[in-house]
Amino acid sequence: MCQLLGMNCNVPTDICFSFAGFRARGGLTDHHRDGWGIAFFEGAGVRVFLDPAPSAASPVAELVKHYPIRSLNVIAHIRKATQGGIRLENTHPFQRELWGRYWVFAHNGNLKEFAPALGGRFLPVGTTDSERAFCYLLDRLAARFPQGAPAPAALHAALRELALEVGRRGEFNFLLSDGDWLFAHCSSRLCYILRKAPFAVAHLADEDLTVDFNQLTTPDDRVAVIATTPLTDNEAWTEIPPGNLFAFHDGLPVGLGETRTVAQEVPRRLPDHGRAPDAE
Repeated sequence: MCQLLGMNCNVPTDICFSFAGFRARGGLTDHHRDGWGIAFFEGAGVRVFLDPAPSAASPVAELVKHYPIRSLNVIAHIRKATQGGIRLENTHPFQRELWGRYWVFAHNGNLKEFAPALGGRFLPVGTTDSERAFCYLLDRLAARFPQGAPAPAALHAALRELALEVGRRGEFNFLLSDGDWLFAHCSSRLCYILRKAPFAVAHLADEDLTVDFNQLTTPDDRVAVIATTPLTDNEAWTEIPPGNLFAFHDGLPVGLGETRTVAQEVPRRLPDHGRAPDAE
């Protein structure tokens, strides 16, 4: 299973602490050695670092670990190849433009016999099912909303329908962001933690590193960190129930409507004040 990492904040924040533990999963504490990448939104731009080498031994990852890039939205990925060779063009996250904004996408899973017809505006450069899925999502969104970006609730509803459709082809855990919202779809495994006042001390599960967030934050800061599995071993992470699409904004999960993406299931709603629904 590939590893996903996302961060959504209400103030620009660096991801150095979480990335230190995440990076270790690329060949040190886990067996994912087929490349890694990370994307930081900065204003209207995106700063992307990609490397088909294992993240635990990557000089590029070492640079990112010590480079406190501050961003409102970050998406990172460590790859275990299922489709497509170990090459730079197959390394997540992927980036495209839609409605005058950059979109970034990373996927964990395996979509079998997934070869959708594409309109031509969004085409894969590499040979992964993940990039094809990303192109398909944007292709369908562009066709559905030709006049421009819809309201967040309409966008979430469209993504939920697409996640249900594509998810029928296999495991479809993904992170998707336009620099404003971060969408997290859990097909099998994904969790998150909300860090806000009163802040606490956190210790990484994959590396002997501890940080006291009281020394690095203000009382108004909010940070949501999303990962395939918990990055720390002394904090309470919340599992996203499989078959749900959550939306994060300003460091909190936000209720935009039905979240369930599994056919023949009763839809669940995410409360408006950031509390996730209880897992069944």
